[in-house]
Amino acid sequence: MLYLASQSARRRELLDQIGVRYDTVELDLPEVRAPGEPPADYVSRVAREKARAGLLKLSGVRDAIVLGGDTEVVLDDEVFGKPADADHATAMLRKLSGRTHEVISAVWLVSDGHEEHAISRTAVTFATLDATTIAAYVASGEPMGRAGAYAIQGRAAAFVCRIDGSYSGVMGLPLFETSALLRRRGLHD
Repeated sequence: MLYLASQSARRRELLDQIGVRYDTVELDLPEVRAPGEPPADYVSRVAREKARAGLLKLSGVRDAIVLGGDTEVVLDDEVFGKPADADHATAMLRKLSGRTHEVISAVWLVSDGHEEHAISRTAVTFATLDATTIAAYVASGEPMGRAGAYAIQGRAAAFVCRIDGSYSGVMGLPLFETSALLRRRGLHD
């Protein structure tokens, strides 16, 4: 049985979109980047820790396979994470304005005696955003709880002038890579 180690409604929606059967295991793990840790290593480590913690929480469940994922926005080696408040969201969006950033999304499948993963890297280019546009977007509340202070599947779609990579990866779960991992384990057609 597949378990999703995530509280993310977007990850659940994405798994539902491709018809995967799963249950969830709720976790609350700290996500702290170690000094000098490369962004891709950090994202992969967090996703793996989520999957492993989920498996540990399900220790009495036979044949549990846990999917853990993490997605971060990276610009100039800075990992943006989720904004703490409206001012933080505004600062993030100002930095992303008119620039190309990278969205790194890692997926780990963990079970007793088996671990495998995939990483998706997507380049996203934002148009130049003026202060009024940023303020209106932040006031909408959409940036809160989102890596990089934006949701590509929401109002921020109007900011994206180019994407090179995985749209679903930017949303929070790269479906091509996830589907391939699940197929190898017999969990997806």
